Order: sequence, then C-alpha cells, then structure tokens
Amino acid sequence: QVQLLESGGGLVQAGGSLRLSCAASGSIFSINAMGWYRQAPGKQRELVATITSGGLTNYADSVKGRFTIFRDNAKNTMSLQMNSLKPEDTAVYYCNADLMGWTFGRADCWGQGTQVTVSS
Repeated sequence: QVQLLESGGGLVQAGGSLRLSCAASGSIFSINAMGWYRQAPGKQRELVATITSGGLTNYADSVKGRFTIFRDNAKNTMSLQMNSLKPEDTAVYYCNADLMGWTFGRADCWGQGTQVTVSS
C-alpha cells in the first residue's frame, strides 16, 4: 500500500508565496513521474506541474514563471514553490505519483488534497 501525504496549504494574500510538499510512503520500488494538480470549485481538475524522475518539468501556462516543482528521488518527496499567487490560484491541490510497487506493480496514486486560498 502507498500513501501520498500533502502539506503546506493555507491562506495567503495575493502576491504572496506558499510551498506545498508531498511525501510518498509505503511499498514503493520506484516513482516515475510526479505532479501537482488542482481543482477549483465548480471546475475540473487540471494539471499544474509535473516532473519526471530525471528532473524534466512541465507547467501549465497559467503558472509558468511563478511556480517551481522539484523532487528528491532519494526521499520520495516532491514540492511546489508557488510565488506571486493570484486569487485564481485558489483550489484544492493534489499530489500525484506514477509509481511501481514491490508487491502490486504499476499504480497511479493520489493524495488527499490540500487547500490553497489566495485572497485579493
């Protein structure tokens, strides 16, 4: 069994910064891509940023230049540094991992989500 645990959400004023973290634990053999997704009220879940095990990154156009994703492969952790936050960044942010387990093969795992609220 695998668990993704997010932390770091909260309330911040527009222009401020937050850092989200995600820690994967359990029977993990390897983690391929990891990513952050978000879902605002009444909207579909959308990609924010992804990072491969080799460090290749991909960002949504709406966050390019403001958000930075990075990971520590040795610790199975990932973070998202969010700067210059805007009210439209308000959403529940979810951690995602495409991984291989020792006992269950490949799996696409999600965290429980962490709320980010940006006030204007």
